[in-house]
Amino acid sequence: MMRQQRIRWMDARGLMAALLFVWVPAQATIFGDDEARKQIAIERARVDDLLKQLDAVNERLGKVEDQLKSGGLLDLQTQIDQLRQDLANLRGQLEVLNNNIEGAAKRQRDMYVDLDARLQRLEQPAAGVAAPSAEGTSGADAAVAGQDDENRAYEAAQELRRIGNYQGAIAAFQAYIKQYPQSSRAPRAQYWIGDSYYNLREFKAAIASQQTLIKTYPGNPSVPDAMLNIASSQIELGDSKAAKKTLQDLLAKYPLSDAATKAKSRLDALGAKK
Repeated sequence: MMRQQRIRWMDARGLMAALLFVWVPAQATIFGDDEARKQIAIERARVDDLLKQLDAVNERLGKVEDQLKSGGLLDLQTQIDQLRQDLANLRGQLEVLNNNIEGAAKRQRDMYVDLDARLQRLEQPAAGVAAPSAEGTSGADAAVAGQDDENRAYEAAQELRRIGNYQGAIAAFQAYIKQYPQSSRAPRAQYWIGDSYYNLREFKAAIASQQTLIKTYPGNPSVPDAMLNIASSQIELGDSKAAKKTLQDLLAKYPLSDAATKAKSRLDALGAKK
């Protein structure tokens, strides 16, 4: 009976470890938000602490088993009751931790959906569209149908990225740019290619993709985000000097962008003093 309980507690430890590797890495790198990453890092530290506590409970159980074998039964029932209570507490903490990680991941996903929506609005052409004449009706219909196809292609690529299929998203966005090179959303598609490489931890490919965006679309609103993604990749590669320069260039060229606020905090974290 005691051995079966010990096996169940070891299974619980395995569950906690699985939770750590399923939730934290996938979500921490899904998107680049500092606040969400800090929250997930905190939860990860709590998971490590709970694992240590579970190890301690398991060690105590082993001692109880040793006492049972040696015939020392005086405090055995009390110790068993305490172990059961400790295990129940750990399970409760694990449930809370699971909910916290889910919440942090959802906030991160929502932030990026909102960011993409705002950028799409910025990238929409400002000029109005004249009503077609009777002779131009079929041409207008074809244009509308073409726009619908383009929208579906872009949204299909976005959905792959949102569910974490980054390889599929890269291929879909590349196909989109190839088919619609003049689209106002082509620069953003190029950004998401770089972001997807970043989430796959292919940091050199992420940098190259964002550099392509900057070179091909130098005046696009996505350029500051691309520079921020380059700096994040450089940090991951351990090249702090290059990351500092990229962040400083971002602040100098785009001081009023949303990316500039994050660039400032990352420069502070890297110890850059002006």
